[in-house]
Amino acid sequence: MQRLHGKTALITGGTSGIGLATAQLFQAEGARLAITGRSPVSLEKAGKILGPEALVYRSDIGNTADIATLFADLSQHFDGLDLLVLNAGTAAPAPLEAVTEAAFDEALAVNFKGVFFTLQKALPLLREGSSVVITTSITNQLGSPNFSVYGACKAALRSLVASLALELIPRKIRVNAVSPGPIATPMFDRLGLPPEVSATIQNDIAKKSPCGRFGMPEEVARTILFLASDEASYIVGQEIVVDGGMSLL
Repeated sequence: MQRLHGKTALITGGTSGIGLATAQLFQAEGARLAITGRSPVSLEKAGKILGPEALVYRSDIGNTADIATLFADLSQHFDGLDLLVLNAGTAAPAPLEAVTEAAFDEALAVNFKGVFFTLQKALPLLREGSSVVITTSITNQLGSPNFSVYGACKAALRSLVASLALELIPRKIRVNAVSPGPIATPMFDRLGLPPEVSATIQNDIAKKSPCGRFGMPEEVARTILFLASDEASYIVGQEIVVDGGMSLL
């Protein structure tokens, strides 16, 4: 039997990478689905992949007005939510002296503030027994030069998971996190690096991995599915690391 049969799900950042892989897996497991994204190209591509039954929203998680609009519309289509995957994020690596206030504010808005307020606005729709999964990162526990702001935001999310898990479990809402390591997603393509530089960096990262490779989005998606499903009904406030052993180094 499909593990998510009869359930409704919202996935932010669901148009590519881990988010899209999770959306496809949720669909295959029987969930009704809504996803969000910012890129018109990615939104169109994801809509074709997921088909007309999926709701596809252009929405910026870093903009609270967009969040309010999203849930105003979503409530017209879904009478409740069983699954909420807060996966949207952004990364703009830079050394300390090159980080601008605008870049700092953008990272904070998307990677932390937006997650908090999306969950807040989702609360009226979250049914008893629902599951929230937040995407963190192994940068929340490892030093990552040039990713100081991104890593700090992900560490804040890990703390948020612990606190909100205790706050929401009396309402029968479980909150957990998945912490990916290096995953083969379009994120590197968005950094604006020359192709040869990007390839060198990715090759160096793969060599450092105990598994000798990047993870695949589907490997993280399967962990998110587990946390979202009833199979994880007694898991609360935890972070599952999916990194091929990188955080052990």
